[in-house]
Amino acid sequence: MLMPKRTKFRKVMKGRNRGQAFRGNKIEFGDIAIKATEAGRIDSRQIEAARITMTRKIARTGKTWIRVFPDKPLTAKPLETRMGKGKGGVDKWVMNIKPGRIIFEMAGVEETLARAALTLAMHKMPFKCKIITLKDSNELY
Repeated sequence: MLMPKRTKFRKVMKGRNRGQAFRGNKIEFGDIAIKATEAGRIDSRQIEAARITMTRKIARTGKTWIRVFPDKPLTAKPLETRMGKGKGGVDKWVMNIKPGRIIFEMAGVEETLARAALTLAMHKMPFKCKIITLKDSNELY
């Protein structure tokens, strides 16, 4: 599971997730990629589940890049706990995703197989995504 080795602060505030992605919105390494078309947050378990399905589908040929990293701690209080008594402990690690963000990239695989693998990975995402290639990667989202 992806998580940072250490952070400056154990817990962070919720914040807001607005606007489009200006970073990480172009294909940098591969030939075909998954791009988010709506905002959301992705969990380290969802990233891992998508990575496993992709690598199984392409039978460990080619190369995949994970372009997101969950470095934001989400806290949760235990079940059946009364209100108050401070903020809960860190439950999971997430990353806020804005529309236009590239999630995964792939290279070294023929396009039909890559599309099939990325479609399986898209089903693991908690927000809408689309598959883009290098020739149409300069779209906004």
